[in-house]
Amino acid sequence: MGRPGRPPHAGRLGALLPSARVQTPAGTSAVALERLAVLLEAGIAPAAAWGHLAAAGGDHPEGLVVRSVAEALARGRPGAEALSAALEAAPARAVPLGEWQQLAAAWEVSERSGAPLADCLRSSAASARALTQSRRESEIALSGPIATSRIVLALPAVGFLLGSLLGFDTLRVLASTPVGWGSLLVAGSLVALARGWNRRLLARATPPPGVPGLDLELLAVALGAGGSWPDARRSVESALERHCPESRIPTPVDEVDALVELSETAGVPGAALLRSAAAETRREARARASIAAERLGVTLMLPLGVCILPAFVLVGVVPLVVALLSSTGLMT
Repeated sequence: MGRPGRPPHAGRLGALLPSARVQTPAGTSAVALERLAVLLEAGIAPAAAWGHLAAAGGDHPEGLVVRSVAEALARGRPGAEALSAALEAAPARAVPLGEWQQLAAAWEVSERSGAPLADCLRSSAASARALTQSRRESEIALSGPIATSRIVLALPAVGFLLGSLLGFDTLRVLASTPVGWGSLLVAGSLVALARGWNRRLLARATPPPGVPGLDLELLAVALGAGGSWPDARRSVESALERHCPESRIPTPVDEVDALVELSETAGVPGAALLRSAAAETRREARARASIAAERLGVTLMLPLGVCILPAFVLVGVVPLVVALLSSTGLMT
């Protein structure tokens, strides 16, 4: 018998989880999924495997999700349903919902098709890593244009400070003259327009939250259990619609149909074709994200020329000229 307070099979876990107090840091959903896959492949039941992972986790939000799932499974609740309920109860934005929602979809596909849960976990871990890598690459690529846009948006304020440092009473001009009021109003409107413009450009360059090719990965899992193409497609469609409708990126139907035809006419396993297509889809998505980030560095110059430079002139140059003319008596 196992020691009190510890799940069964504790002795078998020594190589996997060196200490029962090992902390699983937040943001490591892929690591958690791979550990679960190893436990299941070692012959441990899903409820016990989640219990072991919960015992090794900490009190961070992802650890609490794992613990909630383990408790629900111990009460006999279906896996995908238990995970969805745990995610609904998790603090907003405290866990990477996309990765865990994909696991819920994969788990449902496993339950419906009879595919080994370990295969679904490894597929979900690969998708989670792909999503994390895509986000990191996008953040790195966009960091330069974002920093540039922030600096550019500060130009009108820099123009005002420059005029003040040169000894001109630009504050009085802006605060107490009709020319200053008009300059402030127009400049403020231009800066607000530039901010909104920048946000739209950044939104277009930011990749969507889902994982491209996830439906192909889940189709491969369902087919690997011996299911037919129609049953597998219905199962995957239902699971994705139920668990991650907002982050799903559906593969065009004609592409899937082409894979079905190739598999049937050539007599090759459909699962291998689907996984290859999913990997290619992810590579293409990453290439598109890189191109969008490079293009963003150019398109961000449009708000600079159309909005920020005129605002800089209105706040930094016009008050300076008015103050200069007033000091020389040319303007009353």
